[in-house]
Amino acid sequence: MSNHLPSSLLETNPSDFPGLDVYAVAGNPIAHSKSPVIHERFAQQTSQAMHYGRLQPALDGFAQTARAFFAAGGKGMNVTVPFKLDAKALADVVTPRAQLAGAVNTLWHADGRIYGDNTDGAGLVRDLHAQGITLAGQSICLLGAGGAARGVLGPLLHEKPRSIVIANRSIDKAQALQALFESLAKECGVQLSVCPIDALGSDDAPIDLIINATAAGLGADSPVSDAVAKRLFKPSAFAYDMVYGKITGMMQQAIHHGCRVSDGLGMLVEQAADAFLVWRGAELGKALDARAVLADLRRELTA
Repeated sequence: MSNHLPSSLLETNPSDFPGLDVYAVAGNPIAHSKSPVIHERFAQQTSQAMHYGRLQPALDGFAQTARAFFAAGGKGMNVTVPFKLDAKALADVVTPRAQLAGAVNTLWHADGRIYGDNTDGAGLVRDLHAQGITLAGQSICLLGAGGAARGVLGPLLHEKPRSIVIANRSIDKAQALQALFESLAKECGVQLSVCPIDALGSDDAPIDLIINATAAGLGADSPVSDAVAKRLFKPSAFAYDMVYGKITGMMQQAIHHGCRVSDGLGMLVEQAADAFLVWRGAELGKALDARAVLADLRRELTA
């Protein structure tokens, strides 16, 4: 290995894989990431000569690791917690949807420059569509006003639902997010409003789709109380939690009230598919079967 490469590149040094285009996912921690398995399956489906590994930069060392990876011949990188803002700062060129999301989860190197994109929102929309969920003309509740919510709000607005309410414990954060997307909401003809989480459902207006973009699902908690859940979750609604791999507290509440539910594993696979096609070419979309990869992951997680 070249001496200038940091230890975080030990498992994904492009010079160790002659004849292959090398990609990686960067995060800290990263050992749990499903991205290598997902992209290896995509490469098999589309007959691409690729290697995909993991990078774990130091918390203050993302830029150094990313630059070293690309300088050594790395082609592209997915970026996860906590480096999406670092990735945006690193990119020489940022796509409009990444600019809107305020973060970058996909990087690639071309023409001597580093490009940044964000595929999270597209991944969510693709997963919802694949599950038969109509977004146009629907009423959506987005729980949370942090980075995850901001990352998906633009693509959701572009689907032209009737309305989106951003619900958050801190109404100031929800209002700040509303202000960022107000012009796009008007352009798309979407009523964009905010609401304290504890006030959700008090007006009896039915919500068609509830999306949890808070971190509550990582633990045992739900972002909504049982009293709010009783008002919010109707049998006609669909409840989606971006956390994947388990039945979260919010999903349990929704099931109790007769809703269809989903975790975020499909979003993970679909955002990876979007990144893969950005890197390797949109024409490969006909050969790529994201839902088959998702089905395999589901079997592994439940085995």
